[in-house]
Amino acid sequence: MKTLAQIISLGMLLAGSGCHEMDRSRAVDNPAVAGKTIALQVCSNCHGVNGVSVSPAFPKLAGQRKEYIVDQLTDFKTHARSDPNAKRFMWGFTHLSEAQIDELAAYFSSQKPALGESGDQSLIGEGKAIFVSGLPDKGVAACVSCHGQHGEGMNQFPRLAGQHADYIIKQLLVFQRDTAQRPRGEIMKEVCGNMSEQDMRAVAAFVEAFPPETEAAANPPADQ
Repeated sequence: MKTLAQIISLGMLLAGSGCHEMDRSRAVDNPAVAGKTIALQVCSNCHGVNGVSVSPAFPKLAGQRKEYIVDQLTDFKTHARSDPNAKRFMWGFTHLSEAQIDELAAYFSSQKPALGESGDQSLIGEGKAIFVSGLPDKGVAACVSCHGQHGEGMNQFPRLAGQHADYIIKQLLVFQRDTAQRPRGEIMKEVCGNMSEQDMRAVAAFVEAFPPETEAAANPPADQ
């Protein structure tokens, strides 16, 4: 996992340079501009050209569910999603048309998912147990029920496989503490309401270690 200091430093740098300034400089507020052009000229600055971001401040979008991306871009556009990074980096995209949102979602969902990053095997093992079976004694449902056996996501439920662990933890905390920031988060509030931060770290470590679902079942890569 990347350190919090690294995340904050990069976030400040990008905030200073201004994602919105990059937006205006390329005149992508024109509804005639293709979604792929926006992805390559604007979104790539934070999420990578192919949707594989380097910093955990920004989620990996490669292979993400199209339906999920459409929902999130719509919530950014309408300012319904109000977590700090949404306000800082995404609220400026009110100009996106429905067609552009659909094209952006289609572009990133079609990109090859990133390989997982293995870490602490003890923590990963703990996370796998939660992902597959939940925490019955705490009333925490199994993640696999909505996010798929391989973390590939289903319909509006996002792909988790290979996602930055720090990003996963941050979103779980938002769902647990302030669902108003994530308007589609009521289900997740119930799921993670009784999770400890240790539980969250374990699940995040497990999903970050997932290889693409075409290469392995619900098992993280073994240490070399």
